[in-house]
Amino acid sequence: MKSIAILTATRAEYGLLKPVIASLINTKKYDVRVLVTGAHLSKAHGVTVNQIVDDGIPIDVKVDILQNSDTPMDISICMARAISGFAEYFNNKRPDALLVLGDRYEILGVCIAAMNEHIPIIHLYGGDTTEGAIDECVRHSVTKMSCLHLVSTKEAQKRVIQLGENPNTVHNVGSLGVENSLNQPLMTREELSESLDFSLDKGFAVVTFHPVTLEAGEARTQCQELIKALESFPELKYIITKANADSEGLIINELLENFSKGNENAILVDSLGMRRYLSAISMSEMVIGNSSSGLVEVPSFHVPTVNIGNRQKGRLRPESVIDCSNNADDIIAAMKLAQSESFKEHCMNCVNPYGNGRTTEEIVRYIDVMLSNKIDLRKKFYDIDYEIE
Repeated sequence: MKSIAILTATRAEYGLLKPVIASLINTKKYDVRVLVTGAHLSKAHGVTVNQIVDDGIPIDVKVDILQNSDTPMDISICMARAISGFAEYFNNKRPDALLVLGDRYEILGVCIAAMNEHIPIIHLYGGDTTEGAIDECVRHSVTKMSCLHLVSTKEAQKRVIQLGENPNTVHNVGSLGVENSLNQPLMTREELSESLDFSLDKGFAVVTFHPVTLEAGEARTQCQELIKALESFPELKYIITKANADSEGLIINELLENFSKGNENAILVDSLGMRRYLSAISMSEMVIGNSSSGLVEVPSFHVPTVNIGNRQKGRLRPESVIDCSNNADDIIAAMKLAQSESFKEHCMNCVNPYGNGRTTEEIVRYIDVMLSNKIDLRKKFYDIDYEIE
């Protein structure tokens, strides 16, 4: 029986990967090994490994890598700990393939260890662009280490090929986020309110704001501007999720915690989990922040997204997304537009370009093909024929 290791480092990653993990287990063709690291094991981020345990999914290894702080040096140490921790795991228990999703720094460390052990890497969602974050170079680096590329859009498929990958190894499978959005049974408003212990007696917005890692030292000011904007809409309530474990994320979380403690219209949660998150955005007036979810999952619910700043710059945008700067006045203007009846009507007619909801089926199919054949780790650079002026 072939073995496949699946890495998850954050609540968001696990939410996306959960149907893939379940489908691969259900095929009974693979020894599926779930590898847990990063924010999953952090008290500051809600110890979200418990979600995996509660779902009854066996965990093969936990590698704790996070530091108590999130300076650039701490992030580098985390990456080094990921390399050393997973090098030991791969040396002792070598899988036939490693599946990773996305572009977080933990992934780069794990993939380096896998590459050195000659373990084929399957990469979900290469070819995207996020010009405001260090994730951009991490994502492309993982692409060059990977043997199979499962991307979310035609544009991303072209970029991966442009990076020199053989077109036969690059497949557009759509977004797992869209699939989850279309298939996840949602909570009622009353169930969501009870689950959060937070009254949803009026309109609310969902807020997720992460550090823009290529704009070092700006997180405090940017979050303060966001809070100013939120305070300008007393008619709204806010369900706010904590920032991820990037550099300066702790600064954002401290500011958001102080805001929520002093505002009866706001609640800050470590993690909503997939069902509560999708339920919340489906009923919300708008989604505010700079998470990729605002561009990928939220449009499936025909809900406006106020996308702040440069973190998602370069990523494909559905027409339900309103871009604005980090300035409070610009955020306020974007929120007013999102509240307008004309824009709400516009969102109802928007089509999500990130897939048709059959992504898990496609992912499993391509993994089956890959693992049923002999894998040659020697890659020839695929040259695109063009003229240099």
